[in-house]
Amino acid sequence: MTIVGLTGGIGSGKSTVARMFGNLGVHWVDADDVAREVVEPGTPALANIAGHFGQDILTAEGALDRARLRQIVFENPQERSWLEALLHPVIREELIRQLNPEHNRHPYVILVSPLLLETDQHELVDRVLVVDVPVDTQLERTMSRDTNSREQVERIIAAQMPRAQRLAKADIVIDNNRPSEEVERQVRELHNKFLVDFA
Repeated sequence: MTIVGLTGGIGSGKSTVARMFGNLGVHWVDADDVAREVVEPGTPALANIAGHFGQDILTAEGALDRARLRQIVFENPQERSWLEALLHPVIREELIRQLNPEHNRHPYVILVSPLLLETDQHELVDRVLVVDVPVDTQLERTMSRDTNSREQVERIIAAQMPRAQRLAKADIVIDNNRPSEEVERQVRELHNKFLVDFA
């Protein structure tokens, strides 16, 4: 089974492109979804996080206060390193489990991950597909989607791999700074190519 790693900076439209592949019947796993699943109430990872950061990191319902945690780790690189050391291995293990569906009608699956190239997740994939938009577009989309301040979005972008470096590591690039139907055409063409390449 060939694994295509789909990545891009925040606000680049990774999930949108992944859904387009999904509409063609391709199985895909989103590392962001898995990252949420491994810290759900009752999980060992959440217990570790609450033990480290204190009970204030939990909501009244006992779930992880993600906004509060994000603020702490983006302001403190040491705390970010601690969190990554805890979560990355757990996320990786769960990704591997979910990427092996018993019934998949195509010869490839997609791993969607914002940190594909920044972590060892790139070792799981056979091809790297980058969804690309200019940094200005990333800022606009993320601020309108997440109601984050410009400063916070700029910090998140700065913490990710620079655009030029990400593009240099790409095997394939999808330009998502175009109308939706153009992006869908790019996805269809790639899907047909993958069916031949990975058969």
